[in-house]
Amino acid sequence: MSMADISRRRFIEAMGAVSTIGLVGLTGCGAQRASDTGSSAGEGGIADTITFAQGADPRGLDPAYVDDGESAKVMSNIYDTVLRFDVESTEVLPCLGEMPEISDDGLTYTFKIREGVKFHDGTDCDADAIVTSITRQLEPNRTEDMPYASFVFGSEEANTGIASIEAPDATTLVITLRSPSTPFIKNMAMTLAAPIVAPSAIEAGDSNENPVGSGPYKFVSWSKGENIVLEANEDYWDEERKPQTKNVIFRFITENSSRVTALNNGEVDIIDGIDASVVPTITDAGNKLFSEDGMNINYLAFRNDTGAFSTVEARRAFCQAVNVEEMVQSLYGEYAGVATSVMPLWMAPYDEDIKQTAYDPEAAKAAFADLGITSCTMLTYTNPRPYNSIGGQPLAEAIQGYLADAGVDMDIVSYDWTTYQTKVDTDAFDCCLYGWVGDNGDPDNFMNLLADENVSMNVGRYRSDAYNQLIQQGLSTPDGDERDAIYKQCEQMVADEMPWMLISHAKNLAAYAPSINNFYYHPTGVVHMELVTKTA
Repeated sequence: MSMADISRRRFIEAMGAVSTIGLVGLTGCGAQRASDTGSSAGEGGIADTITFAQGADPRGLDPAYVDDGESAKVMSNIYDTVLRFDVESTEVLPCLGEMPEISDDGLTYTFKIREGVKFHDGTDCDADAIVTSITRQLEPNRTEDMPYASFVFGSEEANTGIASIEAPDATTLVITLRSPSTPFIKNMAMTLAAPIVAPSAIEAGDSNENPVGSGPYKFVSWSKGENIVLEANEDYWDEERKPQTKNVIFRFITENSSRVTALNNGEVDIIDGIDASVVPTITDAGNKLFSEDGMNINYLAFRNDTGAFSTVEARRAFCQAVNVEEMVQSLYGEYAGVATSVMPLWMAPYDEDIKQTAYDPEAAKAAFADLGITSCTMLTYTNPRPYNSIGGQPLAEAIQGYLADAGVDMDIVSYDWTTYQTKVDTDAFDCCLYGWVGDNGDPDNFMNLLADENVSMNVGRYRSDAYNQLIQQGLSTPDGDERDAIYKQCEQMVADEMPWMLISHAKNLAAYAPSINNFYYHPTGVVHMELVTKTA
């Protein structure tokens, strides 16, 4: 188990991080399924259908082409990965492949691939299929609409990631890296980019709409704006994780209050994207609350390359203008903590001595006047996010109020989440609200965002050769004090240069009917439904 996993468990034990409100025993290997009102019961008193309500449609269902949590939650049930995470942590376990043999120079990884696994369409999920699924995301095959490809599999320019991948036979996968990579093992278990897509679906050209994987659930249908229907893969290869519920429906309900109403009325069985204001309504109705410290960061990104906040002085004035502690307490209550670092404080390495810019409204007002900044434009999203349960609009308006007190008129432009992810790439703005849910528990997965060339990762277009060099060092340095020191330097650079204004780390919040068993919201923000059941 990694230091991050150990630190997280110790922190939770020490601080009582799991809320006692409505929290019941959370065991098992994934989220549990519930049935729609009126659905028939399966064998042994288990309902046939569970409905999970989330705030938006996925952007797509091919892991090569998406970068959002809504997509990840659905895809985590359709696909397998070469390696996988444990149900409650980011400890890496075997999946399609056994744990690899690694060469002495740390460059060659040899995986023994499980025999006899089939994709949902009956084709072989063997080493050749894995090569096909990954190779399309490597240079020169990689396309601009593959947002996670460089993040997971590296790039030639940075001399990182995969140099070659081959299948000497159907049960052997050999991956050679350009340079040693400490997080590579964890990258192979991630829900974005890493899951293995059937070559038949790739060849058909519609894998983003009609996914074919080898996971515990098969894709049935997608009614845009309404729901996605999955059915159990009765031939699933993993006997310990065979799906226990026949059907899983992911339903899309934009408004937080409407999802709560649907849960309390029995229309759905599990919901996420809830905020502190609705918790009493949920628990008073007899439903259960899942609450645990999340692996995320909620932040405001400045355009570092152009606009009002392209200088450190302007970004400092902005950060001085906003009382982050007051704002977080007001908006999120006990369900989020003030972010004093990019990484959550339970993740190693956390350094309490690194300080963010302090609230100083008078200094902010004077600095804005000296800089001639009287207005700015913020882009935001309307949907709830795992790191921002209230949605972007209320958060933007709170920040707008602080800026007004400092003499700056902020114009807020809002979009639904799917549209928003395009707009931050194409439109002009001075700052925007964004966030991140950690994919694998490694510090590189957080700190590397600010070194990424892809706008969907590095939305503020921050560029620093010194920072990038630290990231490269961190990639190749083994876990330990030396590696921790590198990421502390990265954290200090963020505090000094302020490419982001750090806001909060949210708890993972979800709610479910009392008939639901074995539900767990993974630290990476996905829900594994195969062992979740609903008592009929």
